[in-house]
Amino acid sequence: MSKSDVKRKRLSIDVLPEERRMIKAYAALHGQSIREYVLETINTGLQQEQENNNILAMTTQINPVLKEVWDNDKDAVYDEVKKNIKEIIDLS
Repeated sequence: MSKSDVKRKRLSIDVLPEERRMIKAYAALHGQSIREYVLETINTGLQQEQENNNILAMTTQINPVLKEVWDNDKDAVYDEVKKNIKEIIDLS
């Protein structure tokens, strides 16, 4: 089923006259209708937010394979050095 075959749902928002003028002007600058411009802007924002969430998930969740590599007695000395440096900085 193509996008054009999918039944669309209506979304209405109230905007100030100045906001509408700005949206209309930006749409015209991009050679788009207001509808096209608003949808493209929303989709771009949603895509960026999804990418940010994916990056956040990658940086906050430790990969089990990497966790096994990082968590070992040999590398624990680096954790201790980091802790000592932080204490020195805090004393300054």
